[in-house]
Amino acid sequence: MNMTENDKQSLSMVTCTAPVNIAVIKYWGKRDEDLILPINSSLSITLHQDQLKTTTTIACSRNFQQDRIWLNGKEEDISNPRLQSCLQEIRRFSRKRRNSGDSTSDVSSVSHKVHICSVNNFPTAAGLASSASGYACLVYTLSQLFGVESEQLSAVARQGSGSACRSLYGGFVQWKLGEQLDGKDSLAEQVESESFWPELRILILVYRADVVVPSRMEKMIRVIRERDFPAFGELTMKDSNQFHAICLDTYPPIFYLNNMSHRIISLVHHYNQYYGETRVAYTFDAGPNAVIYTLQDHLPEFVQVVRHFFPPEVNGEEFVKGLPVCSADLSEELKRDINMEPTPKGIRYIISTKAGPGPCVVKDPNHHLLGADGLPKKSAISD
Repeated sequence: MNMTENDKQSLSMVTCTAPVNIAVIKYWGKRDEDLILPINSSLSITLHQDQLKTTTTIACSRNFQQDRIWLNGKEEDISNPRLQSCLQEIRRFSRKRRNSGDSTSDVSSVSHKVHICSVNNFPTAAGLASSASGYACLVYTLSQLFGVESEQLSAVARQGSGSACRSLYGGFVQWKLGEQLDGKDSLAEQVESESFWPELRILILVYRADVVVPSRMEKMIRVIRERDFPAFGELTMKDSNQFHAICLDTYPPIFYLNNMSHRIISLVHHYNQYYGETRVAYTFDAGPNAVIYTLQDHLPEFVQVVRHFFPPEVNGEEFVKGLPVCSADLSEELKRDINMEPTPKGIRYIISTKAGPGPCVVKDPNHHLLGADGLPKKSAISD
C-alpha cells in the first residue's frame, strides 16, 4: 500500500502500554460464556511494566482497506470473535459519545479501518498469560484513539479476556462477580494503589522447558489493607492449591504443574517452617512456573536459597533479571533444615519485580510500532 503525503497526514496513531496481572484469588470459570461473566470475584496484583508489559500501537486512516493486526511480529486473523467484540464495543461507545455531542475525538475516524501492532516484552517461556495485558492494552489504546471514557473499558476488556479487566488498573485489583444478568456490574476496580505496600516483592521463576472463594476475597482485601504478609501468603497458597486440585480433579485432569513446580512448593514450605512463619508464598497461573511473593527484607536470602537448590548454568544467561537483588549468605543450618537434593539448571532465570501502575499512553512518537505508512516498523516484525 503506497500512501501519499496527504494520506499520511490523515493517519491518526496512538501507542500505549499495559501490565500483566497475577491473581492471588483466582478466577475459577465463567457463569456466562458469551459475556465472560465469572462464577466468583477475583483479586490480582498488577506487575510493574518496567519488567513485564504489552505495547500496542493503533493507527486509523480513511485509506486503510480493512482492519489488520500484527501480534509479536506476525500478522494474525482479525476475525477472532473476541477481538471483534472489543473493536465493535469501543466503536459503539465512541459513536454514542459523538452522537451526544460529548466527544473530543475526530468524529469521522470511528468509521475508519484500524491497523493494530502489539508486542510483549516478556518471553512466552515465562508462562505468563499474555491475553490479560494484550486485551487491556488493545482496549485502552482504542479508547485513547476514539475518545471513549475509562469507566466503560472494564466491561469491554472483559469480553476479550476475563482477567484483562484487572490489567486496566495498577496495584491491587478486584474483578467483582456482579449480580446483573447483563454483566454491567461485573467490573474491575482498584482495591489499593501500587505504592500502598512498597515492601512487597514478586519473583517469577522461569523453568527450563524439560523439567471457598467469597469469604477468601473479603479476607484477602482485609490482609492487604493490613499489610499482613503471613496471612496474605497463607491465603494465596491455599487458593492456588485449591485451584490446581480442582484442575486435577477434572476428567481428564488438567496438568498445569510439573515436577519442578512441586519442588518449588516443597522449598517454600520448608523455608517457612524453618522460620516458624510465612515469609514466602507461591502461586501458579495457567502454567507451571511459580510466582513468588515475599517482603523486601526476606528477598535476598530467598533468592540465594533458590540459587543454592536450583544451581544456575555457569556462564549462562543472567540468573536474576529485572529489579536488582542484594546477595546474601545462607547458614549451614538453613540448608540442612530444607533438606532437598539440588536440581542443577532446573530454573532458567528469575524475573524480579514489584506491584506497578495500570496502562499508560506513550508520548514519544519514536516508540510507535507502526510507521507513517500504517505498517509495522522493521523492529516490530519477526522473521
